[in-house]
Amino acid sequence: MADIIQLLPDHVANQIAAGEVVQRPASVVKELLENSIDANATDIKLIIKDAGKTLVQVIDDGKGMSVTDARLSFERHATSKIRNAEDLFQLNTKGFRGEALASIAAIAHVELKTKKEEEELGTAIEIEGSKVVSQEVSVTPSGTSVAVKNLFFNIPARRNFLKSDTVELRHITDEFHRVALAHPNISFTFYHNGGELFNLPQENYRQRIVHVFGSKTNERLVPVEESTEVLKIKGFVGKPEFSKKTKSEQFFFVNNRFIKSPYLNHAVKAAFEGLIKDGYHPSYFLNLTVDPKTIDINIHPTKTEIKFDDEHTLYAILRSSIKHSLGQFNIAPVLDFEHQEQLNTPYNYKDKVVKVPQVQVDRGFNPFKDENFKKGSSFTDSFTRKSTESWEGLYVGLESDSNTLKQPFGETAFESDAQTKSIFENDQSVEARNTTFQLQHKYIVSTIKSGMLIIDQNRAHQRILYEGFLKHITIKEATSQQLLFPIELNFTSNERNIISQLKNDLEFTGFDFKDINEEGIIISGIPVGVPESEVSIILEQLISDIENEVPDANFSPTDLLAKSMAKSLAIKNGQTLGNTEQEHLVNSLFACKEPNLSPTNRPTFITWSVDDIEKKFK
Repeated sequence: MADIIQLLPDHVANQIAAGEVVQRPASVVKELLENSIDANATDIKLIIKDAGKTLVQVIDDGKGMSVTDARLSFERHATSKIRNAEDLFQLNTKGFRGEALASIAAIAHVELKTKKEEEELGTAIEIEGSKVVSQEVSVTPSGTSVAVKNLFFNIPARRNFLKSDTVELRHITDEFHRVALAHPNISFTFYHNGGELFNLPQENYRQRIVHVFGSKTNERLVPVEESTEVLKIKGFVGKPEFSKKTKSEQFFFVNNRFIKSPYLNHAVKAAFEGLIKDGYHPSYFLNLTVDPKTIDINIHPTKTEIKFDDEHTLYAILRSSIKHSLGQFNIAPVLDFEHQEQLNTPYNYKDKVVKVPQVQVDRGFNPFKDENFKKGSSFTDSFTRKSTESWEGLYVGLESDSNTLKQPFGETAFESDAQTKSIFENDQSVEARNTTFQLQHKYIVSTIKSGMLIIDQNRAHQRILYEGFLKHITIKEATSQQLLFPIELNFTSNERNIISQLKNDLEFTGFDFKDINEEGIIISGIPVGVPESEVSIILEQLISDIENEVPDANFSPTDLLAKSMAKSLAIKNGQTLGNTEQEHLVNSLFACKEPNLSPTNRPTFITWSVDDIEKKFK
């Protein structure tokens, strides 16, 4: 039998490796930015076209590469960061696997221009699908410029899996935020389709956070700082009242490298326990410094997951540090037994003689000494008598008409309440005629001819609201409730872009936007029936849905907007409904075009026939 195992060709192996490192344009952005940082760059420019599908270019002023290094950088497992296996546990740089540029070059057109500062001329290399097209001497500034064009040009299937430009740009922006926040000492500039999205100068960490997420963020930050032999923590957490329904403002950096750690995230949430509502997430921007020997960052190709030697100790230190900061800055209630200066005796009272306060009593006072007070009568009788004398004077002069006022008691007519006939056919009360009742504050049970109907009140209300919002958006007619005082909401630049794209559709549902600028969003009108306090929750939920559902090219913003608003405003499970509300919900549900399913294609009700019930008694 012939041998069936054989070595893969290099170009196939490179494309397989590229699938681990390069998943989308954001992956290219991450690798190129990290290479620039490792090159000791102080100014980095990121240029994007068509959400990275056409062009991803990173220009830096780093130390550059020689001719040999420029050529070797595109070979697999070629790196300047490590020399032996022991170096893997003493890493202080970003890229070390030696696969980033090789993987990118295997699936795109790459142009590299680089020059070392001490050299007069640089090197320019062009590669298409792992094949070197040209390599020549070039006049170029000091540093490195890498342009990645036509990503996945030789793998059409992978390119077809890319999402819409909005979604891909959001992923690129997320990667840019992660790198920019980890290195506030480096200036970053971000361009997309010729427009400048970010221009971040060299600054401190707090200023970098404010420049990335908006000026309103400054007043929401609480500093956290702790230094131990095991762990050093420095950064900020958001105040509990500004917690969000999304996790867009949660950043962990370990040795200046962004990581994802559900375990450490739980430590932060534990510190906020009792301060934020269920379903909300605290904001945090925390830099953790640990010994490189105690972590393993080589467990994932994208290096966003880290294995710690002693996670339990880090958990305890992180949780207690955040709780201490929240208490120290009067964010959370604490018991403080330290001496307080305001409890000290003032200096000007030091030599004063203590005076005992004097109590003076009128020993001759007698409350019962009154000329009308007679022996044997009660105080109540005396008070009643004086009150009677005062009001009887109001009727002086009416004695002459007293005869006309006197009528037999039997002939006196009394005013009575108007009697209203029942609108029902019989005399049964409304409670006696109820056909629905609520079960566990979650389901509405109603009788039908064939048996019993059980309705999920949350899903049913979602369906009702969903079709209503779709109708308003389609016919472009909706009633708006104008606000006396406009609402000003603060969002990040990416979130503002999402709201701007959906502005027209939101206005058709009843929202009225006064202005959308760099400072935030000003709303002057909201849909009728929407509480003012729910506006920020609705918009945050809408942004979260767009980010998490990752819509593709066939994505309908109108449909997603209606779904998101219906989910935010629908009756929640656990809410008590009156009998009239229950019946109205049932009638409205079956007036819908698709009463059987919720907007997320889940059943809104089930039926239980009499036969099914009888089987339970056999």
